[in-house]
Amino acid sequence: MNVKGNIVLITGGATGIGLSLVKEFVDAGNEVIICGRRQDKLDEAKKLYPSIHTKQFDLSHSHDREALHYWINKKFPKLNILINNAGIQRGIDFRKGIETLRTIDNEIAINLEAPIQLCAYFIPLLQTQKESAIINVTSGLGFIPSVAMPVYSATKAALHSFTVSLRRQLQDTSIKVFEIIPPMVDTDLDKGERKKRGQTYFGITPEQTAKESFEAIQKDEYEFAVGDAKNLRTGSKQNFEEHFDRMNKHFK
Repeated sequence: MNVKGNIVLITGGATGIGLSLVKEFVDAGNEVIICGRRQDKLDEAKKLYPSIHTKQFDLSHSHDREALHYWINKKFPKLNILINNAGIQRGIDFRKGIETLRTIDNEIAINLEAPIQLCAYFIPLLQTQKESAIINVTSGLGFIPSVAMPVYSATKAALHSFTVSLRRQLQDTSIKVFEIIPPMVDTDLDKGERKKRGQTYFGITPEQTAKESFEAIQKDEYEFAVGDAKNLRTGSKQNFEEHFDRMNKHFK
């Protein structure tokens, strides 16, 4: 895929992997738009990369997804790359009963409903461009799930399945469909849950994740697993129980 001269929308682009992807695309000569829930983080991203466009939207709400689509169509009708990166991750212990699910709606809405609905909104626009792409950011946990984060793992597994089907549906269009599969990445995504579980390793950097992913997109690697996520993807088909037990050894 040509990675220069595009107009790119990155959801959740103000922090973590999203912000690192901003750097890759800006440095390569693309026009970049980001959206996020927190205006302060959007403002910080704008200071780092003054050329980007920012807009506050909460993608857990369907009306904000619709508003994002309307704004993009009005302001950026030549948009040709959609990156569904926004996500949240929560530790959920079902042994505590229904109370533990108080955050489940946002997790499903942001991680799964939002990228599916945004694809539906933007595909008609993307099909009008000579070359375009949808890039869905899933997770190695979509292949080998985390016992501590069962809903997050399930949403990423579902997004992987959706991406495979969408790629086949769009194979005769101008839209290329990519899946980026990160391993554990050292961001604030888990809100300190790793420390609570006694983990001492917090993952690779978001910068490394973005750099390797950007290179894979250039090479048209449509399903790209970063770092240790390669082992999780392979392990989901070979020696699943061994990989599952090893990854979840900290759960009690």
